[in-house]
Amino acid sequence: MASNGLPSLGRVKLTDLMPSEGLPSDSYKLSATTLSQSFAQYSAAIIQFPASDGPLLRSCLESARLYFHQRPSYPAAEMIHTNDSREWCKTSGYYADPQQWQETYDYRPGMTPSEPNNTLEFPPAGLPDVFALLGKAAREILDAISYCLNLRSSPFTEVLDNVPLRSREVSSSVLSVCCHARPSFQGAQHHNLTNQEDGPLVMYPEQDHHVDKSLVSIVKSDKAGLHVRDFHGRWVLVDGDLGPQEAVVFPGLALYQATAGYVNPALHRTEVNNLQGNMYGRFSLSFKLMPKSMSSLSCSEMRAAGHGVEAQFQLPVPVDDFMQRSHPTDQLFNRQSFQTFTFPTAQDGSIKPSLRRRKSNSRCKPLPPSKRLRLEAQRVLKERVQEIADKKGIKLRFCNLRECESHIHALDSPCANIRMEIKWPAGVPFVHPHDLPNKAKISFLEAYEPGWTATHDMDLSPTEPGQSSQHSAN
Repeated sequence: MASNGLPSLGRVKLTDLMPSEGLPSDSYKLSATTLSQSFAQYSAAIIQFPASDGPLLRSCLESARLYFHQRPSYPAAEMIHTNDSREWCKTSGYYADPQQWQETYDYRPGMTPSEPNNTLEFPPAGLPDVFALLGKAAREILDAISYCLNLRSSPFTEVLDNVPLRSREVSSSVLSVCCHARPSFQGAQHHNLTNQEDGPLVMYPEQDHHVDKSLVSIVKSDKAGLHVRDFHGRWVLVDGDLGPQEAVVFPGLALYQATAGYVNPALHRTEVNNLQGNMYGRFSLSFKLMPKSMSSLSCSEMRAAGHGVEAQFQLPVPVDDFMQRSHPTDQLFNRQSFQTFTFPTAQDGSIKPSLRRRKSNSRCKPLPPSKRLRLEAQRVLKERVQEIADKKGIKLRFCNLRECESHIHALDSPCANIRMEIKWPAGVPFVHPHDLPNKAKISFLEAYEPGWTATHDMDLSPTEPGQSSQHSAN
């Protein structure tokens, strides 16, 4: 990916992601590929709306500035954000998080917010129009991801809200208007949440990163400050040079679950320490495309498309349970074994050669029995090693082939300590499936499950002609 990857965050025109009947156009294929590559490398991409939508986004941000500027300096106690996950689909109206110096107004169609004294709330202007704009864009982005994963059209329809909403339905998706570091907002001091030395409050430290539980999130801000962690673990400023009609899009945890881990969620944080002396603060519009609370996240579409689904994704997960559950980010981002869904591109930027290869591959003869056995062995081996590590409380990371070429036999290799911790058998290479010979794979499986190969109606030849000394690659 390093040699053929994108040099910076991918930029995609929304008009190029609008699907049409018949064969996909070249612009659609190229835009979907750029989107997938940007997600794989940077966990985010930049979406360019039509120029006519720029004034709507700008006017909504201006309205948000006026709305928060007239808010009182001290929020009422009932407006303090509690981070109650049970209310994930019920938030509406104004609330504040003094500890993070953040104020939010949630717009959720179907729900009418009110002030604590039962007076009617007057929200920032233009929210229904922005909700419709970003909601339609999020669904088209989701369909483009489905295209890259070779899923059927609109595979997530069952978990999304009706369009339009039916009578008495409340939207699961939400548009959040956020204000960070408003100078006139004294909530942190009023609620005694400053540090012990009464020094300046540190905003969004590195350990306070966040992962949205959405399928897709779209963020438009008036000032730079949104950082996303890329594939290499580096924090990248993703909204530093946004145009008036551009916004940042990134995947969330619900999409990670629904795609069996093939699309990693974005780990992000917002930096507001550089806003000292600013008169208003930092404002942003954040749309989260959410699944319905009464639905379930299932990987059946991924299995139907021929993708491998690991054990942790096998069973459907009720959305309401998923949203209320905690999801430690170290477990998500330390596992590098998931496949990415990018298409390889030709030197001229066209993806026609890769599509041609995929088409020809589909017409090839089925894999020989010995090859199918080795692929199944690779999958089972990874599960066995992961089970051992989980029982011992060890965070396990599978190296890729390139990483292992130079250090696989070295005593000071990155994997040596893990091999020792899980008491891996001496003389047996650590199970990165690419570096374990085929015969050793079968022997390993037989040691754990005697008679394993006998239960498979396959040719048990461990290697194919001409491959007796080769290792199978991931």
